[in-house]
Amino acid sequence: MHKITVIGSISTDFVATTAVRPEMGETVEGENFERSFGGKGANQAVAIGRLGGHVEMIGAVGDDPFGKELLSNLRDNHVLNENVERVTGFPSGAAIITLHKNDNAIIYVAGANNQMSHLKTDTVLDAIKQSDLVIIQNEMPQSQIDQIIDYCQAHAIKVLYNPAPARKLDRQFIEKITYLTPNEKEFQDIFPELSISEGLERYPNKLFVTLGSKGVIYNDGNHEVLVPANKVTPVDTTGAGDTFNGAFGLALTNGLSIEQSVKFGNLAAALSIQKFGAQGGMPTMEEMKGSAWYEEKWDFE
Repeated sequence: MHKITVIGSISTDFVATTAVRPEMGETVEGENFERSFGGKGANQAVAIGRLGGHVEMIGAVGDDPFGKELLSNLRDNHVLNENVERVTGFPSGAAIITLHKNDNAIIYVAGANNQMSHLKTDTVLDAIKQSDLVIIQNEMPQSQIDQIIDYCQAHAIKVLYNPAPARKLDRQFIEKITYLTPNEKEFQDIFPELSISEGLERYPNKLFVTLGSKGVIYNDGNHEVLVPANKVTPVDTTGAGDTFNGAFGLALTNGLSIEQSVKFGNLAAALSIQKFGAQGGMPTMEEMKGSAWYEEKWDFE
């Protein structure tokens, strides 16, 4: 079975739903509060685990009750977690999320996620070396991202890099990765001098810009391809991008074409936003197959 390793953040989401988004200095009454599991890395790993993929998580949690719950959640979703470090003296990561009119704003506190010290150990490097694909995001120090990218390049391991939250990237860095998946805002932050079309033309079959309800756009080397999103009524869009990235990576490692992999990722994301929580709506393969949009050519189990 193809193996995917996700390296990144593991956090708890604290989610408040409100009819009015507060201005600075303003207090408003919320409608609901929920606590759920999150972190972009963990979200992407759980998305893969739910879909039946062979996935390992590399990251860090605090030596606190939240950390224990986060590790248990990974196990419950079929994610290997032997290389998740327990860090003393720092809290587990947290995200404070405000939901307003089916959209969200997020404050992220890294905590233990920024304190990983085990990335150079033989155990972790062996786990990475055995991978068909490594998925990384930006909720970890840039120095560690650079280290992982260089290691993967040296060992011919494909890398899916989800640049969220956005940081400046140089062309040398981009050349080292296999797939780059910013959303529209992240693309503008990374490539302020380029239009989306110019960026796609520069990085065919590498750059995939997620456009929310409009879908995903990329250049196949000949022309732009817009893969439309599946039209659903959203309940909570938190984690939709993470679901896409996990499902997209899983499809690619199982031999689907780029276009079919994007379609597979789009469907997983569409199903995920019909329930509450970043991970709460992430579909199983059975739920994917139950959708009218599912295609038999995706049967790679």
